[in-house]
Amino acid sequence: MSSRLTVYIDGIGLIAPGLNDWASGSQTLAGLAPYQSAKTVIPTPELLPAAERRRASDIVKVTLATSLEAISQAGLRDNNLSSVFSFSNGDGVNCHSICEMLASEDREISPTRFHNSVHNAAAGYWSIATKTMATSSVLCAFDGSFGAGLLDALTQVVVEDTPCILMTSDTPYPEPMFSKRPIPDNSGIALLLTPEKSPVSIAKITVGVTDEPAYQFSDAELETLRTAIPSMRGLPLLQWIARKESGHIVLDYLDDLRLAVEVTPC
Repeated sequence: MSSRLTVYIDGIGLIAPGLNDWASGSQTLAGLAPYQSAKTVIPTPELLPAAERRRASDIVKVTLATSLEAISQAGLRDNNLSSVFSFSNGDGVNCHSICEMLASEDREISPTRFHNSVHNAAAGYWSIATKTMATSSVLCAFDGSFGAGLLDALTQVVVEDTPCILMTSDTPYPEPMFSKRPIPDNSGIALLLTPEKSPVSIAKITVGVTDEPAYQFSDAELETLRTAIPSMRGLPLLQWIARKESGHIVLDYLDDLRLAVEVTPC
């Protein structure tokens, strides 16, 4: 297998502070509208049954919002879509609540809190909402989670010769953990990746590794967003796609290793 992996992007989902979805967010990233930071607005996960909808945490809702946008954009109706979930820390609010319970005299943790505490909880909710029975991977690589998820999804697409959706999301911790891990708001990116070009393909990307420095936004607010939230390390790639430009972009991954991406619009 080549050390450089090539796939096509057929759908994109985006949600972040001031970027409510890919349709509007792409205008901002393309420079056609100014970026205005605002609290993230998370859509209600209507595809979930009522009981699961009530229990769904913010990271589940963000993941569903971005993934369903990407799937809808691609016009995909396949219920057997392989998936990769990559979160830098998982459900921060739920983790905080469990820690509070364990630090109290009453240490009885509710079943809902417990089943939402596992790192693959969002994958379970997603499979219920989409009725997907295909395999899924759930990763965590701290600030490198976007890069790790992208590499995993690319490898699946190339090796298995099948579409795969990448979902990378982050949610904030309450205090006191927020001081140690200050993720400011809910955010996420979803990419529907395919091995072959289709009539709805948006861009072709070829990805390898490099020690070049990562791309930085000239817009100070977008750069703050990129560095403050691990899933937003993918924003420079989305900017190139939104501008419909061919080019070379370097994304953050590990301290001494980054991802070199060649982007070609379709």
